[in-house]
Amino acid sequence: MTSTDERPSKFRRRLFWLAALVVVLFGVYSAVWFYVAGRVSSEADKAVAQLKDKGIEAGCANLTVSGYPLSFAISCDNLAYEDDAKNVAASTGSFNFMAEITRPLSPVAELRGPLRTSVPGMTPLWIDWDNLQANAKLSWPLPRSISLQAEALSGQTDPADDTDPVSLFSAGTAAGELRPDGLDVGYVGSFTDLEIDADAIGGRVLPPLDGSGDATLKNGVALMKAQAKSLRGQAADIHNLDLSSGTARITVSGPVSVDENGLVNADLTIKLKDPKAVAAILATAIPEQKNQIEQGFAGLALLGNEPSMPLKVVKGKASLGFIPLGKIKPLD
Repeated sequence: MTSTDERPSKFRRRLFWLAALVVVLFGVYSAVWFYVAGRVSSEADKAVAQLKDKGIEAGCANLTVSGYPLSFAISCDNLAYEDDAKNVAASTGSFNFMAEITRPLSPVAELRGPLRTSVPGMTPLWIDWDNLQANAKLSWPLPRSISLQAEALSGQTDPADDTDPVSLFSAGTAAGELRPDGLDVGYVGSFTDLEIDADAIGGRVLPPLDGSGDATLKNGVALMKAQAKSLRGQAADIHNLDLSSGTARITVSGPVSVDENGLVNADLTIKLKDPKAVAAILATAIPEQKNQIEQGFAGLALLGNEPSMPLKVVKGKASLGFIPLGKIKPLD
């Protein structure tokens, strides 16, 4: 046999083994996909049964696992949770989760509204939105980030309650992201066109607001793992907390902490843009303090259109510059 005859033969053998390898890998992938799909269904049923044994009704109606072979998707018609012993209930519309085969560590989840909640001591709520999406970038041992974005978010008291529904708020968009940073947890968030209904805040009137925040929760990873329920002994760095409406803007930055007795300590800097516009908003929202607000901000306006001042809180005692503001009650 000549060398010319050997080349096609070697090529065919390599092609055969390559095809065989592809078939084996696809078979392994398929087996894993269907195994995981089965485990998702069985573990969901197991979790629902365990909750039922504790007197809690929960469910993901018509749970379906699909997407083979290019993705892995979980969906259900609605989510529901009801604990009669604690008189707590919540429900939402459809839930969809998907991870693409090309990006398995970047899953996306979508949730349809409304979210209906019933908690002791609170009026039943009805929260709705046009689009609500959660994104994650998974890693080990912690995800690199978890984010949530909502469009056309609104809230009101539940119309199924005995009383007429009361509108609470609406926002054009709202977004937030959590990101581990060593032992700490960073948060970045924003909202636009937030309108708070006057009836929800005692008849006070606020204009549409835009806001953003950038902060770090110290030792946040451990706190989240422990599911801490108290603010005591915790601290945060506010890199930027911004609230604006038109030309009026308030920006806050600096460290904040709560000691073991629940007393707040803070060393903040407050920056204002267009103090007269800020004063007009506050005077409308707090009409009983209108004269004091106008007088105080008239002095600030003398410092320019973008003055800044220190806000200090020492063991719950707050002062703005040299002006005492009073005491903050201990936090739980």
